[in-house]
Amino acid sequence: MAVKTLVQKIKVKERRYNEDIITVKELMDMLAIGKNTAYQLLHDGTIKSFRIGNNYKVFRKSVLDYIYSHQ
Repeated sequence: MAVKTLVQKIKVKERRYNEDIITVKELMDMLAIGKNTAYQLLHDGTIKSFRIGNNYKVFRKSVLDYIYSHQ
């Protein structure tokens, strides 16, 4: 039963990375960076995002553009 639950969680996480908008936590996971670095990239406008209340939402395409521009 525990294995099935784990597999379901992994599938949900994989599906989330295919969405157009991600969270700061997902940004941190994608780039393997810390919270301070992630927020610095957002504040600088290096990675495009917007806020809903106190929560940042990040455009996945902007993250991919950032990755490709730093190859």
